[in-house]
Amino acid sequence: MTIKVLICDDSAATRMLLRRAIDAQADMTVVGVAADALIAREMIKSLNPDVLTLDVEMPRMDGLEFLERLMRLRPMPVVMVSAFTGKDSDTSIMALELGAVEVLGKPDARNPSSLAAYSDEICDKIRAARAAHVHRFVPQSATAPADAAAGQFSARVAQGRIVCIGASTGGTEAIREVLIRLPRHCPPVLIVQHMPEMFTGAFAKRLDSLSQIHVKEADNGERVEPGCAYLAPGHSHLLLKRRGLAYHCELSRADPVNRHRPSVDVLFQSAADQAGKAALGVLLTGMGKDGAQGLLAMHRTGAWTIGQDQASCVVYGMPREAAAIGAVSEVAPLAEVAQRIMSRLSGGVTATTKHGA
Repeated sequence: MTIKVLICDDSAATRMLLRRAIDAQADMTVVGVAADALIAREMIKSLNPDVLTLDVEMPRMDGLEFLERLMRLRPMPVVMVSAFTGKDSDTSIMALELGAVEVLGKPDARNPSSLAAYSDEICDKIRAARAAHVHRFVPQSATAPADAAAGQFSARVAQGRIVCIGASTGGTEAIREVLIRLPRHCPPVLIVQHMPEMFTGAFAKRLDSLSQIHVKEADNGERVEPGCAYLAPGHSHLLLKRRGLAYHCELSRADPVNRHRPSVDVLFQSAADQAGKAALGVLLTGMGKDGAQGLLAMHRTGAWTIGQDQASCVVYGMPREAAAIGAVSEVAPLAEVAQRIMSRLSGGVTATTKHGA
């Protein structure tokens, strides 16, 4: 079925470039273009698009205000198309919290060589958005919730243990949901989220402000510490490296894996190689198959592995692929993932749902 796309952007050049990229695809078409949010609002009513691409800075009503209203009153898949600036990085993270499925930078018409890759990327994100389970926006608490399991979690179990998390479409909110429930003395957490490189710094800062643990972008060679989470920068693979008794982060600009850099498979494979059964792997919502083979490698070394369940995923792609090849030890709804992590690390018994059970 053809995906109907509405473009909302105040730049005529951006509208033209997006329209050209989308209409070149066999499985999607542009049903309308709008120069501002108020025009887009009327077009949504009359055209009933499947996906909306939405600019951030526009006249009359900015993209965030429109997105917030849209996701409260008429939820639909939205891809935010934002400039690569520090200000818009923070704004784009807020857009994801409000319910946007994906964020992407604007195309650079001055660089024709990059337009083909950009066209592929925006169309992939539109396909992911179309497949997403979109929910009505509900404001989230600004403080980390109390978790009964956290009070039973002993700092000693963090020694020598590592938690690795991978996600893609819908993953920013899924990762937030997990991290805000982890206690201050949890083991080091390494994270790969598919996201443009100019947004990962803002995402790490946002997570740090909400979580009990310290969250930062990973630096090459730094030692990982309990109570800290390390997010892969958007330009590099993140690998776990063991030096003596300590673990460190290693960044690599090697070729993309599964079309992604950073790749979840790269992180998970390094955890399998360096930490074995001392690691715990978590694969959250996302389009595609990145992370499935890496999670299988972890599982085969004796590491405990968790896949997010279908009902709570924005896109049930990556966890489904992992479950299909027998890479998950248990399947859990998003709201229970943090508790399952802590229970497993503490040697407790969780209400396990195994693939195939």
